[in-house]
Amino acid sequence: MTLKLTFFGAARSVTGSCYLLEVDNFRLLVDCGLYQERPLRERNWAPFPIPPNTIDAVLLTHAHLDHCGLLPKLVRDGFRGPIYCTPATREITEIMLLDSATIQKEDAEFKKLRHQKEGRKGPYPEVPLYTVRDAEATIPLLTPVAYQKTIEIADSVSATFFDAGHVLGSAMIEIVARQGTGRRKLLFSGDIGRWNKPILHDPTVFTEADYAIMESTYGNRELESPEEAADRLAAAINATVKAGGNIVIPSFALERSQEMLFYLNKFLIEDRIPHLLVFFDSPMAANINEVFAHHIELLDDEMKELVRQKRSPFDFPGLKLVRTTDESKAINHISGTVIIIAGSGMCTGGRIKHHLANNISRRESTILFVGYQAEGTLGREIVDGARKVRILGKRYRVKARIVQIEGFSAHADKNELLKWVLNLRRPPRQLFITHGESQSAEHLATAIREKTGWNVAVPEYRQEFLLD
Repeated sequence: MTLKLTFFGAARSVTGSCYLLEVDNFRLLVDCGLYQERPLRERNWAPFPIPPNTIDAVLLTHAHLDHCGLLPKLVRDGFRGPIYCTPATREITEIMLLDSATIQKEDAEFKKLRHQKEGRKGPYPEVPLYTVRDAEATIPLLTPVAYQKTIEIADSVSATFFDAGHVLGSAMIEIVARQGTGRRKLLFSGDIGRWNKPILHDPTVFTEADYAIMESTYGNRELESPEEAADRLAAAINATVKAGGNIVIPSFALERSQEMLFYLNKFLIEDRIPHLLVFFDSPMAANINEVFAHHIELLDDEMKELVRQKRSPFDFPGLKLVRTTDESKAINHISGTVIIIAGSGMCTGGRIKHHLANNISRRESTILFVGYQAEGTLGREIVDGARKVRILGKRYRVKARIVQIEGFSAHADKNELLKWVLNLRRPPRQLFITHGESQSAEHLATAIREKTGWNVAVPEYRQEFLLD
C-alpha cells in the first residue's frame, strides 16, 4: 500500500484548506477551500495542481468558504465524484456556494466598471471566479453522512465524521486505509472548536492515530474566556450608545453571526444593554439560521432550552432581518445608535464594506471584530492600526473606535489545541501542523515537540509526504 499526502492549501496560511491523500491509485481531497489572504488570492485563479477529473472523491470538514469555496471551480474543471459531508454541512454549503457565486459575479462587474473609470486593469481577471451555474452543478454531488457512521469510499479506504464543535455540522474526519492485515489511520482535525462555548457541543477528542493533520490558527496565543468576551461586548455596546454612534460587527455568516445573536438576546433578557435595533444584514446568514432550526439535535443543552422556552436568539424584539439591497442602504438613514451585523467576517466582500464606508470615519461609531482576521485582509489592516484604508475603491480615514474581541472565536486557542492533541495515548508516526500563519504553526509545533518528543512537521505549500 502506497500512501502519499500533499498539502495544496492551508500550509503556513489560514485559508485555502486543501489536502490530497493518495492511497495507491485512489485520489481523495480533504476540503477544497478559497484563499482569502490578499497575497495568496491569485492561487484561486491558478489551475488546480492536478486534473480535477482524476480525483475520485472529496471529504468536506465544514461549510466555511476557506474549506469549501473552490468546489464549484473544481466541478467546472472536471470533477464528478461524491463530496462527502455531514447533513448540516450539506445544507449550509448549498447556501454558501450560491451566495459566493453571486458575490463573485457582482464583484467582477463592480471591479470592471471601477477599472474602466480609473483607466487601469486589476491584478485578477474581471470575470467571476465561478458562476451560479457552477455552484448549482456542485450541489447534487454533496453526499450527506451522519456523525460516527463509517462509510466505505473505496475498496481499501473508509471514513468516519466526528463533531468538531467549530460550527454547525463541522467535522473531524478519521480515514482508515487498509491492505491485507495492514492498516493506517489518518486523522484530519478540520477546524477545532472551543470547550464550553454556547450553542454547540464540545469538540471530539481521539486516543489514537497513525498520522494527524491539525489546525493551528491560534497556536501561539491564549484567548479570553467566552464569559470575558461577553463582558467586553456589552461594554463596547454601552460605550458606543453613550457616544451616539453605530456598532458595526463584521461577522461570518456561519456560527459567529448566530453566536452574536445569542449574546445580544441574552443581554436584552438581562437588561445589560439598551433595547437597540439590531440589523442582521445578511440574507445568507438568515438562511443559515433556518438550518439551525432543522438540526436541534446538534445544539447544546442551553440552546435547546432557549428554543423550548420560545426565547430563540434568532427571533427577539428589535431584531431586523435585512434581505434586500434597498433595505440595507436604508440603515444608513436611521438616526441614533443601531447594531449592524454583516458579512464577510474578514471584510473581504459583501455588505459589510458598505457599512464600513459609512461608519469607519465616524469617531462616535465602533467597528467591532469578533473573529480571526487573516493576514492580507481588510479586516487585518484595520485591527493592525491602519490610519487609512481602501474600501470599494475609495480611501477612508479610520476614525471610529476599533475593538477586537478574540474570545468569540470558534477556533481553539493554544491551550485547547494542546488539550485536543495530547489525548492521543501513543505518539503518531507524524503530526502535521496546518491552517495557521507560519509563526503560529511553528510555535505550536515547538510546544508539542517539547512536551512529547513527537515527530512534528509544518508543511510548505505543495509539499509531498510519503507515509509508511
